[in-house]
Amino acid sequence: MAYMTRGLVAVTAALALSVTGGAVAAPAHADPRETAKTSTATGYGGAVSTVDPEASAAAIEVLRKGGNAADAAVAAAATLGVTEPYSAGIGGGGYFVFYDAKTGKVGTIDGRETAPARMPHDAFIDPATGKPFNFTPELVTSGVSVGVPGTPATWARALDRWGTLSLGDALKPAIKVATRGFVVDKTFRQQTLDNKARFEAFPSTSSLYLPGGDAPAVGSVFQNHDLAETYRLLAKKGTDGFYGGPLAAEIAATVQAPPKTSNTKLPVPAGHLTTADLAAYRALDQAPTHVDYRDLDVYGMAPSSSGGTTVGEALNILEPSNLSGMSTPGALHHYLEASALAFADRGKYVGDPAFVSVPTAALTDPVFGKERACQIDPLHAAAKPVAPGNVSAYDGACPAAAVAPADEKDTENISTTNLTVADKWGNVVDYTLTIEQTGGSGMVVPGRGFLLNNELTDFSTVYDPADPNRIEPGKRPRSSMSPTIILKEGKPFLALGSPGGSTIITTVLQTILNRVDLGMTISGAIAAPRASQRNTAKVTAEPEFIAKYGSQLAPFGHQFTPSGDAFTSAAEIGAATAIEFLPDGGMVAAAEPVRRGGGSAMAVRASRR
Repeated sequence: MAYMTRGLVAVTAALALSVTGGAVAAPAHADPRETAKTSTATGYGGAVSTVDPEASAAAIEVLRKGGNAADAAVAAAATLGVTEPYSAGIGGGGYFVFYDAKTGKVGTIDGRETAPARMPHDAFIDPATGKPFNFTPELVTSGVSVGVPGTPATWARALDRWGTLSLGDALKPAIKVATRGFVVDKTFRQQTLDNKARFEAFPSTSSLYLPGGDAPAVGSVFQNHDLAETYRLLAKKGTDGFYGGPLAAEIAATVQAPPKTSNTKLPVPAGHLTTADLAAYRALDQAPTHVDYRDLDVYGMAPSSSGGTTVGEALNILEPSNLSGMSTPGALHHYLEASALAFADRGKYVGDPAFVSVPTAALTDPVFGKERACQIDPLHAAAKPVAPGNVSAYDGACPAAAVAPADEKDTENISTTNLTVADKWGNVVDYTLTIEQTGGSGMVVPGRGFLLNNELTDFSTVYDPADPNRIEPGKRPRSSMSPTIILKEGKPFLALGSPGGSTIITTVLQTILNRVDLGMTISGAIAAPRASQRNTAKVTAEPEFIAKYGSQLAPFGHQFTPSGDAFTSAAEIGAATAIEFLPDGGMVAAAEPVRRGGGSAMAVRASRR
């Protein structure tokens, strides 16, 4: 007997037809839905950029009613949990960066998922073979990959620390969207189809996202009443309703005994998460990373994310070079080389600082960056992988010392989502959140309407005591999420971030390069084709980048491989959002014009008052 959700609806918008799988008819004219996407919006009084128009509209609604950037960011994030459920939601985690206009300070929240307290070091080893599980399908579709979610705790902490709304009020726009539904676009349908085999393994997932055995049709209206009820539970009981009580027990049961179909061919290894793990979870206040680049103060996310240290180190490596005075191929050559050097150090040194002594100060030290810049030959690409630098002994002079490289394999997936919000008071948020792979673990908590993450696949697969990203109970896996806020003379200049697994770092870095050094507009900087050098023999690049720059970079010795992966049909790198702040108090919100179906930029009003 098929599992029935408490209230899925997927109906054709024009005809309002009911479908199987627990659906009911819904009037097509009920409550106008946001579908139009505008990639650039210039205005005043606040602005937002997300990948989805419903989420952007939720943030604008909060801003217009007097909420601030923190309030609007939570409202947008909760709405993305409805409309972008394969990239984000309360079953995942993320990193929240906030500029406080009153204090002029940047603060951050680490809401990364954690490994369960009973997580063994050999959790990713198949007991039947003694060898590591295949990354796909065993690890990515499993209970063993599920970390303790941090997103609800992040929302609550952000509102307590900087917001003006209660969690319940911040959730109201998302509850409305989940209840009345959103219009399915090509991206949502394609992402569902990309995960069809995984979703079919779980009745709770297939009944929600594969009604009648197929992905919802483009143009249909998709409602998620189960998620609306879960949000109402959070609104009533706060995070206690998630990290304790019946919902916590149901999350733990889903992980420990994955609710798979009897005929699935996927193995779906069970996991270790318990109700005690959920009760013990805390989102962490952290100081941001900080570097000075071209007289701009660049703030990012400190470990457990590697985003702030790696973006910051790469900028320090680039600082001595006059990129704006170079040809575009010359500047891109330096960008690729700096990125490779920073990634070498990321792999060697960065992990959860609660378990690993991370040399954050050294990695973001301009003297260390200057010394690492010694490794860049202006005319020739170095053989990859390059060796890490020596954080214990550096003086900024050439030649630079090196140490033994780390033995790592990149397992971060390209999904995730990012949002950028600013309000009329000058507060700014950049927030990256995720459930890891597109579709997370593939498991919807039965009757609750949300997918659980598979974030623990970001740990190194094989346990090595010397590896900073080794599996440990209670540890946060290393992330590449890079929400970034840049100040100029103490005031916001630019805020940006992106999804994309380990390519998040290079997307943020290249966007800064495009805007600051190459003189592009922020919209042009986001739209430009991307390449991602993560200390590998070949540079992963979008086909458009290869077509435009491949022949010009070949004389330097760079070799390219087209982007794309085994999990999705897309060949794009990232899906950035940004807001640039103008001298007259205006804001330029910028989103992707094409990637991931295009994003949604909005401003509170178009003109000054």
